[in-house]
Amino acid sequence: MEKKILNYLVVLEPDTRSGTNEPCHAVYCPLLGLSDSGDTIEDALKNMQALIEFHLKSLQKENEPLPIEESGKSMVATVQVALGV
Repeated sequence: MEKKILNYLVVLEPDTRSGTNEPCHAVYCPLLGLSDSGDTIEDALKNMQALIEFHLKSLQKENEPLPIEESGKSMVATVQVALGV
């Protein structure tokens, strides 16, 4: 079976765990609508990779199309908003 390498944009943010307020890192994949977390950045990325692989294999089993991140079409930017308080 031929292997295909797919790349997905993910967003990482420092976070705290619900209920414990312990620090962690949240990770989100906008295209797939998936989120996970980890104690470290590396753990969060590893957990997200496993979740994405599980999600894509599930789609394949259901004969659903795989969402593909189009190279060069995604951007990451910061937007400033001024609010009068």
